[in-house]
Amino acid sequence: MTLRAAIYCRVSTEEQAVEGYSIEAQKERLEAFCSFSVNDQGEDAFKVTKVYLDEGYSGKTPNRPGYRRMMEEISEWDAMVVLKMDRIHRNSRNFLEMMDQLNRKGKQFVSATEDLDTSNAIGRFVMSMIQSIAQLESEQIGERTYMGMRQKAETFDNTAESNRTMGFSAPFGYRLDDGELTEEPEELEQVSWMFEACARGETMGSIAESLNHSHVRTHRGNRWTNISVAAVLHNPIYAGFIRWQELRYRHFAATAVDVETFNRVQMITASHVRDPAKRNPVLLDENGIEDMGSA
Repeated sequence: MTLRAAIYCRVSTEEQAVEGYSIEAQKERLEAFCSFSVNDQGEDAFKVTKVYLDEGYSGKTPNRPGYRRMMEEISEWDAMVVLKMDRIHRNSRNFLEMMDQLNRKGKQFVSATEDLDTSNAIGRFVMSMIQSIAQLESEQIGERTYMGMRQKAETFDNTAESNRTMGFSAPFGYRLDDGELTEEPEELEQVSWMFEACARGETMGSIAESLNHSHVRTHRGNRWTNISVAAVLHNPIYAGFIRWQELRYRHFAATAVDVETFNRVQMITASHVRDPAKRNPVLLDENGIEDMGSA
């Protein structure tokens, strides 16, 4: 019996530069694997009927559009075919939950480069061990990446000539030009108004309502909400400092407000918190060092 094959390919942002991990390379290898595979009766083992791709997504989470669509369409294929186990999941728990769902639906899991028989206990045990090793490797990469980024943040020496960032996505009011932070004047003007409105007593809800009424949209093209307004009002980037965890360093793009105005807005918003124990506004000094104030 020829099985309907759903081939799945994934590459994370970090892996895109690694030779052999590209989406197209995976897809070509899997299509070739399915074309040349035969079953015990000498018939074609697989016929590719579905292709699912996730480019730029980590394997640590199942929250990927291609993966989610594949599992939603599970009735339309008989076997999931991947290049390696770590392409589908880098988390043992997620992998085992997926395997349980496949087993309940009578579906097969096939790794083109790993000879595993999941129909017996030994095969399932070996697969679980391989998946645990893949998760360990992923967590070690994450730890090394974190330590490298923290070292970079601690030694960052920004200048007006080299206005660099830590590689984040620029918030509303800014853009990145070749890695350098640059202002978006019209958006930054809206940010200045948001701080002014808050300083004169307007609520976050009324600020969001005014922006939406004026057809101003967020960077993602969404309507403004209390949460998105709060994210702007609490972000020190608008006072000249980029935040990475508890560390701060100066940037040299245009700002929406000065440090004094930024701190005043932090005090105002903190005063609206009902629980006095949680009224801890995080304030800036002229060097960007934060201090926990009291409102």
